[in-house]
Amino acid sequence: MAYKLKISGTVDESIVDGQGIRYTIFTQGCPHRCEGCHNPHTHEFQAGKEVDIQDIFTEICENPLLKGVTFSGGEPFCQPEPLIELAKLIHTRKLDITTYTGYTLEELQTNDNPLIDELLKQTDVLIDGKFVNADRDLTLTFRGSRNQRIIDMNATRKNGNITLLDLT
Repeated sequence: MAYKLKISGTVDESIVDGQGIRYTIFTQGCPHRCEGCHNPHTHEFQAGKEVDIQDIFTEICENPLLKGVTFSGGEPFCQPEPLIELAKLIHTRKLDITTYTGYTLEELQTNDNPLIDELLKQTDVLIDGKFVNADRDLTLTFRGSRNQRIIDMNATRKNGNITLLDLT
């Protein structure tokens, strides 16, 4: 089955969207519409373009410098199925997945959608929480407001407790 993903765009090499050199995918569509959002052009679900995940994966494979791939937005959890399949392909290349979301991990864990659970399982690092303009802090690493957390999902799954990464 050919999986299609609605995106706003991609960045071939980013050092601001997670640890190491990353290929970043900006998904299209976001229900949060946070005041002061860094990517307001990704909010509309009807905008953007549809791409085949195999084409994105081919681009990722062409860069031997990548440490991983970042799913940003928009809201990646609005399109879990194609991202799950893409993440599985990416993991075969021994690259990690960082996923940004406006939801908290707790909100995602209490959903009734098995696809959201599966995307969480494919995520190595989760940066969660809505951007809050009043908590904006330009000194933070990989996030825009103090309420957002950088969660080591592999350690969290192993320990059963939320494990934060301290990247200060």
